[in-house]
Amino acid sequence: MTSSLHTGSVLRRPFLDALLAALTQRLGTRVTTAQAVRDHHGRDESSYDPQAPDAVVFARSTEEVAFIAALCAQHGVPLIPYGSGSSLEGHLLAVHGGLCVDLSEMNQIVAIHPEDLTATVQAGVTRKALNEHLRDTGLFFPIDPGADASLGGMAATRASGTNAVRYGAMRENVLALTVVLADGRTIKTGTRARKSSAGYDLTRLFVGSEGTLGLITEVTVRLYPQPENLSVATCTFPTMTAAVQTVIETIQMGVPLSRIEFVDALAIRGLNAHAKLSMAEAPTLFFEFQGSPSAIEEQIAVVRELADGHGASGFEWANRPEDRNRLWAARHDALYALLQLRPGAKAITTDVCVPISQLAACVTETGADIAASGLMCPIVGHVGDGNFHVLMLIDPDSEEERERAEALNHRIVRRALAMDGTCTGEHGIGLHKMGFLIEEHGDAAIDVMRSIKHALDPGNLMNPGKIFSFTA
Repeated sequence: MTSSLHTGSVLRRPFLDALLAALTQRLGTRVTTAQAVRDHHGRDESSYDPQAPDAVVFARSTEEVAFIAALCAQHGVPLIPYGSGSSLEGHLLAVHGGLCVDLSEMNQIVAIHPEDLTATVQAGVTRKALNEHLRDTGLFFPIDPGADASLGGMAATRASGTNAVRYGAMRENVLALTVVLADGRTIKTGTRARKSSAGYDLTRLFVGSEGTLGLITEVTVRLYPQPENLSVATCTFPTMTAAVQTVIETIQMGVPLSRIEFVDALAIRGLNAHAKLSMAEAPTLFFEFQGSPSAIEEQIAVVRELADGHGASGFEWANRPEDRNRLWAARHDALYALLQLRPGAKAITTDVCVPISQLAACVTETGADIAASGLMCPIVGHVGDGNFHVLMLIDPDSEEERERAEALNHRIVRRALAMDGTCTGEHGIGLHKMGFLIEEHGDAAIDVMRSIKHALDPGNLMNPGKIFSFTA
C-alpha cells in the first residue's frame, strides 16, 4: 500500500480521500485542499521549485498531532511538518505528496521556570515570541538563526545563528522534547534536569532529524540571564584573510565575545542598499561584547590590538540599543538583502563549517573559487564557530548558471570535508546535501541512520525523501 501511494498510482486517491474524511470529521475547516494553501506549504527559502502537498491540516495540540499521525499510518499517507517555512534546503517540499501538518497554531508558552532557567513551549512558538514573553523576567533565549523560525523547526534542523560562539546551537540548548511517532504514539525525551545518564539520549536523536523520525510538538529549552551591558563594533580589513585571521586569534585568546560575524565586500554592498546603511565596502567584522563595563573594556582592548595587527581600520561603535538593533537587523536580513544584488535571481546557498584553525584557508580558497566561477556570490558567516555561508545568485532560467553554481558548491563542501569539517553547519541536509552526507559520514554510518529510520518509521511516512534514501 505504501509503495503504491509513493509511486503515484491510481490507488492513492482513495487512501487520501478516506484520510481527509476522517480528519475533517474531527478538525473541520482546519483541513484544507485549497490550492493557494497547498502552494504556500510546498515551498521554502531554497532554490527548488515548489512541490505542494495534497492537503494541509492545522494542528493545535499534541493530541491532535497524534490523531493525525495515527490516521496517516492507517492510510499510508506521508506527513510533512511545517513551522514557519524558513528552511533553506528543501525540507518542506512534498516530494512524495501527502499531508502537510502546520504547527504554527501550536503557539502556547507551556511553562517558564525562571529559577531553573528553562522554558517549555509548543512547537509553533517562534524565537521572537518567546523572547517577547521573557522580556520582563531578566532572561532570554539566545539562539537566533536570523529568520523568526519556530522552535520546533529550529530543533528539527539543529539551528544555530549569530550567538552560537557564546551560547552554542540548538543541540546544546534543548533539554527535552515531546514527539509524536509515525504510528501515533507520543513520547517525551528528557527532563528539565541539567544532565542525565538514563538510557539512550533520545533528545539528541530527534534534534536535527528534520521531521524524518517524528513530529516535535513541545520543546524545553535553556534560558540565560540578559546581558548586563552590550557594545557592538564593526571594523574593516584589507582582505578576507586578514579579517578571518583576526577571528581565529580572538577565539584562541579566549576572548568571551557573544558574536563575531564576517561579511565580505559584496555582501556589505547589499546590506547598505537594503538597510540604508553607509558602511565601507570592504571585508568587515561585526563584534558584540557583553559583561560589566570593565570587562567590555578589556575585551575591546584585546580585539583592537589583534585587529590592528591585521590592518584593520574604521572601528565604529553602536552603543545605543536602537543602533545595535539596526545593525543586527541588517545582518539577520542578509538573505533578502543579498538577493537584491541581482533582482530576479535565486540563491543556492551553502553553509560549511570547519575547525577554527582551518577557517582562514577555507575562506580564502573559497574566495578564489568564486572569482574563477564568474558568479555573483557574497559571503557571510558566523565565523566565531568556524561557520560561513556562500549565496550563489543565479538566473533561475539558466541551466548553465545552475550547473556552475552546483560545481562551485561541490568544491566548497569537499574542501570543508577535507579539512575535517562538515557539509552543513546549520542549514541541515534536506534534499540538497544528501550526497554530501554520505561523503561526510561514510556508508556504514548512513546504514546506522537508515536502520534507526526503519525502526521508527517502517512505512517511510515521516517527511520521506529527505536526508538519505530509505533504501540503500
